[in-house]
Amino acid sequence: MAGNADHEPIVSRAALGGHPLHPMLIHFPVAALIGLVGADCAYLFSGDPFWARAALWLAGVGAGGGWIASSMGLIDLLFVRRIRQKITAWCHAIIAVMMLSLASLNWLLRYREDADSVEPWGLYLSLLTALLIALASWLGGRLVYEHAVGVDVDV
Repeated sequence: MAGNADHEPIVSRAALGGHPLHPMLIHFPVAALIGLVGADCAYLFSGDPFWARAALWLAGVGAGGGWIASSMGLIDLLFVRRIRQKITAWCHAIIAVMMLSLASLNWLLRYREDADSVEPWGLYLSLLTALLIALASWLGGRLVYEHAVGVDVDV
């Protein structure tokens, strides 16, 4: 674990059977929000309303699921002192909140308006959200691989 001065794992408070919930729950929202970029592009190029409907659902699953997953990360951030001490954890959390705010706005625009009125903002929001997902994921990876957050080294 390069970069970790103490080499002791940091145990998650939001866990089931020792398995941290945040990394378990985050995969589906991330996949939905990345898939949203593809659905937006498919709608843009084809005009098929199926893709607009799919994008609405992907945006909703991504935003809603992301808030659920992030609440598990927030429990760890607030209740585990060694996580709170990591600048990387705070950067990860702030970027995740920005990303989820954009994802929620994106879903709300799609929910309240017809598909054509979302162009081009829906695609812009989807692309910006995907960029923030990449950054938040990189920081989350640093928390796991460099700081041993949620890692069981006794296995």
